[in-house]
Amino acid sequence: MEEILDIVFDTLRNSILITGMVIVMMLMIEYVNIQSQGRWFKRLRGSSTGQVFIGTLLGLVPGCVGGFAAVSLYTHGLFGLGALVAAMIASSGDEAFVMLGMIPRQALMLMVILGVVAIAVGLIINLFNRKKPVREVCDHDFEVHLCDEHHHDSHGHCDGEGDCPHASLRNMRHPSWQRIVLLIGVAAFIVALAFGLLEHGHEHATDEMSVTPAGFNILDEYWLNLIVAILSLFVLWFIMTAKEHFIKEHLWDHVIRKHFLRVFCWTFGTMLLIAAGLHFFDIASWTNDNVIFMILLAVLIGIIPESGPHLIFVTLFAAGAVPFSVLLASSISQDGHAALPLLAGSPRSFVSTKLINALVALAVGLGCYALGF
Repeated sequence: MEEILDIVFDTLRNSILITGMVIVMMLMIEYVNIQSQGRWFKRLRGSSTGQVFIGTLLGLVPGCVGGFAAVSLYTHGLFGLGALVAAMIASSGDEAFVMLGMIPRQALMLMVILGVVAIAVGLIINLFNRKKPVREVCDHDFEVHLCDEHHHDSHGHCDGEGDCPHASLRNMRHPSWQRIVLLIGVAAFIVALAFGLLEHGHEHATDEMSVTPAGFNILDEYWLNLIVAILSLFVLWFIMTAKEHFIKEHLWDHVIRKHFLRVFCWTFGTMLLIAAGLHFFDIASWTNDNVIFMILLAVLIGIIPESGPHLIFVTLFAAGAVPFSVLLASSISQDGHAALPLLAGSPRSFVSTKLINALVALAVGLGCYALGF
């Protein structure tokens, strides 16, 4: 019973962390869109090639935060399928932290290869989707309303009158309940990140996986979470200073009401199911000395939207038990927790992305093995 409760509480903690990061990303994207009067995202939507490069860079960020940002951009029609697939291929989830600690030189080489593969696959997908418009999974998000626009005088300068969306602490004089809830929620999330209360648990990892370099490491999970906490301070600031229309119509109605509960429920349910399965079945016992079988196994396990099972291949590679091709196939196929919000927002896109990633991982893994890697 105690073990079951541990699984539930650990899953709850990780689900809160993932949901919080996704929501913070969405709130920031909403704010940037309104402040730029929609111009920034229109340029992003119009450049499919630029999307692929940005998606790849986001995916290469260690951990899941870059993947969350890519999924948020995709679900709101700002990224195409090519950019999303590129981000998922480039992402190694939390395994990136372990690899940078255990095998730093090989990890950097792996990230370069993942980046090249991600860009190539993303551009190829764009060629086949050239005539297809970017599909918005979430309708009516990222709109710029009339009262969001600045009113300009005859010289082209904003006159500051009427409902222009200027930031001011005076907007806190009579805060709505939505603003208060947002302030409390974001502030609590910042505190939890700063004090390490929501760090991922890796109870499925072996003792070797817990080895990290001594001293300060900016790529450590805690420090990246702290960076998210600092970005969340910016979110806290614009919640305090924004107009009530922006709080109610954009942050609350467009982000919280449409996404918060759905992302949390899908994340918690999926992670709980996976954690329970891993508790009763030892995936590591399925492995053997057959490299082709190991590549296939790495690709199949990579479909699981979870950090933990994939660490097996990191450890086996670090111990010299499997070749680089197995680790590469695993890294391409899996993306940590980043795909969970995609599963919540668009199960169809989740299946499509995972299928493409698995096929690419299998082809690249077998190709590297045939070349002797």
